[in-house]
Amino acid sequence: MRFALIDNLRVEANPGLKGICPGCGQPVLTKCGTIRVHHWAHQRTELCDSWGEPETEWHRSWKNNFPHLWQECFMRDVLTGEKHMADVRTDHGLVIEFQHSHLKPQERIARENFYRDLVWIVDGTRLVNDFPRFLKGQNQIQPTGKSGIFHVYDPAKCFPSAWLSSSVPVLFDFLGGGQLNNPLDSRNQLYCLFPIKVGRRATLARIPRSAFIKTAINGDWSVRVTGIMKELLKGKEDWDNQEEIIRSAWQLQESEIKRFSERLGYGKGRRF
Repeated sequence: MRFALIDNLRVEANPGLKGICPGCGQPVLTKCGTIRVHHWAHQRTELCDSWGEPETEWHRSWKNNFPHLWQECFMRDVLTGEKHMADVRTDHGLVIEFQHSHLKPQERIARENFYRDLVWIVDGTRLVNDFPRFLKGQNQIQPTGKSGIFHVYDPAKCFPSAWLSSSVPVLFDFLGGGQLNNPLDSRNQLYCLFPIKVGRRATLARIPRSAFIKTAINGDWSVRVTGIMKELLKGKEDWDNQEEIIRSAWQLQESEIKRFSERLGYGKGRRF
C-alpha cells in the first residue's frame, strides 16, 4: 500500500512512520527495505483487502501518471458491504488495475464483476515467452481499414491464455519497466485486446501510451471503448444470426435427405 493516513492526510511510506489504513482503519507500519518498493503494511498479518498483492516499480511508475487522489481508492458495494482498493479510479469512474503477478481466473472474474468499468494493464514482460509469442503471432493480426485497429484471427497465438476470456479490455505492456532508444520499436505501444469476439476473431487496438493516459484522465477512454464495443456486439450478433441460418439450412437439408432415404426404403432393412 502506497498511502496511509496520518492526521487524516494521505502520506507515503517513509522510515519510522506509523499510520492508519484508509480502508479498514487499522494501524499500519512502514516497510522501507532495499528490495521491494517502500510501502505500508498492516501490523496484523491479514490484509483488509483480500485482493492485495505486492507492488513493483512497474506498478508505481504506471500509477505516477495519475493524480495521487485517484490512486489506491477504496470502493464498497453498497448492497454486500464488500470492499476493495482499486489501483486507480478516475473522476469519471474508470478503474485501472495494473497486473504483474499471476492472477487466478476466479479472482479476475470477481474483480471484473466488482469494478465493472474496468481496464487491465498487464505487464507483458513477466514471462520470458510473452513478447516472443506476440512477435511470432503477427501473421494472425491483420489491419481492418481503421487506423490502429486490427483483427486477430487466433488470439491464443499472440497473447497469454489467462487473459483471453476477460470481459473487459486488456492492455498489454511489453515494455515493462525498461526503456528503448528506438522510438519505432513496437514495445513502445500498448496493445488493447477487446473482449467481444466475432466467431473466433478478436479485435485489437494499437495505442500510444500517452494517448491512453490522456483519454483515461479526460474521460474519453470509456466513451471510445463503449462505441467500439457496440460495433463489436453488432458484428457478433450478425455473425451469430448468419451461423444460425447456416445451421438451420444444414439441419433442413439433413432432414430432407433422411425423408428421401426413408421413401426409398433405406434404413429399413432393405437388402439388395
